[in-house]
Formats: sequence, structure tokens, C-alpha cells
Amino acid sequence: MFKPIRVTFKRKFLAGLFVTIPAVITIFVLASLFTFIDSIFGRVFDYFLGRHVAGLGFISAVLIIFAIGIVATNVFGKKILAFVERLLLQIPIFRIIYLSIKQLVDAFAPDSKSAFKQFVIAEYPRKGSYSFGFLTNECAVQCEDGRLSLNSVFIPTNNLYLGDVVLLDSSSIIYTRIPIEEGIKIILSGGITIPGLIVASKEKS
Repeated sequence: MFKPIRVTFKRKFLAGLFVTIPAVITIFVLASLFTFIDSIFGRVFDYFLGRHVAGLGFISAVLIIFAIGIVATNVFGKKILAFVERLLLQIPIFRIIYLSIKQLVDAFAPDSKSAFKQFVIAEYPRKGSYSFGFLTNECAVQCEDGRLSLNSVFIPTNNLYLGDVVLLDSSSIIYTRIPIEEGIKIILSGGITIPGLIVASKEKS
């Protein structure tokens, strides 16, 4: 008598758990981010106001980022930011960290020349084994018997931020019609969101 009830309770509880966990983690991450940013910028307002006003630092951070965005989208502002960037790049340690992060961020920018060009399936790391990757560039290798055309493919190995850059010929690559954004979701989900049927493209997009 109690076994069906126990089984039903277990099934419903697990279903609720799997729905709740992503929501709780998301709320926790957003709350932590809010608290971290608010604590940094809020100290200035705490000093002048004499008391802490929750959220004021976070709002000011959002407004500052928005203002920088406005400056960065006009010609004069771009020149100023480029000048400041050149000055900061003179600092050795800052230069290494900044350029690495900037290249990673630029890879996801739709209007960036260094953005991922296409979501592909590469025959890697061995023949008969396939991996998801992002087509990033093309290059040619001058050999004694002619020129070899290769494609640069970034294959994530640690979620999305770390991976291998491999050079493959077109015969080792399956070009897909999956948008870059959907490809990122597939990688981050560990393959859970892979569509049942992937439509291949005959050529690069």
C-alpha cells in the first residue's frame, strides 16, 4: 500500500528538485554578483551619505557601464578609449591578462572580426571520432608539393572557455546550420540540448 505512495513521492520530489536546482543556483549567482558589485561601488556612497543604501552601488555600476557603451559607440569616444587602452597595455602584467580576456570576449561579439564564424563538427581527436567546435579562421601552408588549405577550429575541452585549436582540412569538417548561440548552449549543457537531427551545410556560411 505504502510502496506506490513512496514511489510517487520520490518521483515527484526528484522532478521538483531538478526544476528547483537550476533556479536556486541562478538566483544565488545573480545575488552574489549583485552583492559583490554593490559592495565595491557602494562604499563611495556610504562615505558621502553616512549610511549604506542597498542597491545604490549596483545601479551606479550599471549606469557607468551604459555610459561607457555610449562613449564606445561614437568616433570620438573610440579614439579616447583606444588611447587609454594603449597606455594600459604598457603595463606588462596588465597587458597579458587584458589581451587574453579581450580576445575571449571578442570571440563572442557578433560584430567582431575575430568572432566564431560557424558551429561545426570536426573529426577529432582521431578518425571516426567527432567533436563540436567553432570555425575561427583559415590559413594556408606552403609545402614542397603545393599549398595546403586548412581551417582553424576551436574545440572546447572545459565547458567553453578552454580548448584546443586544431587545423583541419575541409574533408574533416562537417559544417552545420546551427547558429553560434545554439552551439554555445549545446557546449554548456554538456550535449543535453543537441537536436535529434542536425542539418549539415554543403559549404561554409
